[in-house]
Amino acid sequence: MHILLTNDDGVNAPGLKSLERIAAALGAARITVVAPETDQSGVAHSLSLNDPLRLRQIGPDRYAVKGTPTDCVIMAMRRLFDGKRPDLVLSGVNRGHNVAEDVTYSGTVAGAMEGAILGVPSIALSQSYSSGDREDVPWETSERHGPTIIRRVLAMGLLPDTLVNVNFPNRAPDEVTGVEICAQGRRDAGLLKIEERRDGRNIPYYWIAFERQRSTPGAGSDLAALAAGKISVTPLRVDLTDYDTLTRFSEGWGPHT
Repeated sequence: MHILLTNDDGVNAPGLKSLERIAAALGAARITVVAPETDQSGVAHSLSLNDPLRLRQIGPDRYAVKGTPTDCVIMAMRRLFDGKRPDLVLSGVNRGHNVAEDVTYSGTVAGAMEGAILGVPSIALSQSYSSGDREDVPWETSERHGPTIIRRVLAMGLLPDTLVNVNFPNRAPDEVTGVEICAQGRRDAGLLKIEERRDGRNIPYYWIAFERQRSTPGAGSDLAALAAGKISVTPLRVDLTDYDTLTRFSEGWGPHT
């Protein structure tokens, strides 16, 4: 089995090292890492269209790309593999969970989505941690449970143009309470805010920051699963069409003009 690994935290991120150990535990005959040169968190499914891509080999089957996670997957498939598809794309392990509306911002999820678009079974993996300490991340939880989750997903199979978003709770490996197949959630509190700062000349500049508000997660959601100490497994589709609204519009629109 040939596995392509990417992420959005950058090629030197500790979560990528965890992902390499997960891939090795799956018994992959070949593991290729193609990851961004620098942190690309929050870039979503963006492409680098106005800047050239720079590809740098940093080790055997290990590459850094000056670009986004989507760029990395395309570079691997179209350049490094010369159109030959790997057997699996794994994206992560992200520092911090990617649940609810995070999915629309996440470069980690986007890396897996690009893999799905290109016809390869693809899984995004993210590790939750306490918001107070970015260095205290329980990577051992994703490393312990990741191989089993991936094997189960592959055994059950993925339909074309689908991917799976896996999030591990902020728990030690032995404290995980189970696995839940769940829907993408929705927070009931504001997530983002704008913070104003002042530079040395008292000119304002701004940071997008996160509001740390409590919310009540909906039953059966990825948010609820993590809150209960479970691993969330959420199938996602590349097709974003809202078919209920499509039907309603089609039936009620009237004659075309």
